[in-house]
This record gives sequence, structure tokens and C-alpha cells, in this order.
Amino acid sequence: MKANELREKDGAELTALLLELRRKQFNMRMQAGSGQPPRPTDIRETRRDIARIKTIIKQKSDVAAGSVK
Repeated sequence: MKANELREKDGAELTALLLELRRKQFNMRMQAGSGQPPRPTDIRETRRDIARIKTIIKQKSDVAAGSVK
């Protein structure tokens, strides 16, 4: 998912998407634990998407609080 696409979403959509990706990440960990590991690229993409979303949520909260110069 691209950062520009994420910046267009509001906070509620980002939070819902973050929750969905966290569930996906959990399911991939459980899948790996049961002996059927997911593709490494899927794990990497999910981890990076989560980081991207968390960064954008933080940036939006900083802008709303007025702490960005």
C-alpha cells in the first residue's frame, strides 16, 4: 500500500486497516507455527504496511496537536 493512498484516509479508516493488518500478521505467525510458513515477502510487506500506517497516524496526530513546525 502506498503512503499517498494512506494519507487520503481519515483516522478511523487507518485504525481499522491497522487492526486488519495486525490480524493478518498474527495469522501468518500462527501459520508458521503450525509448520506451513507463509511467503517471506508477505510477512515483510505486512510488517512494512503496519509501520507505514502507524507513522501516518502519528503524523496526523502531531499536525492536529500543532506540534509540527
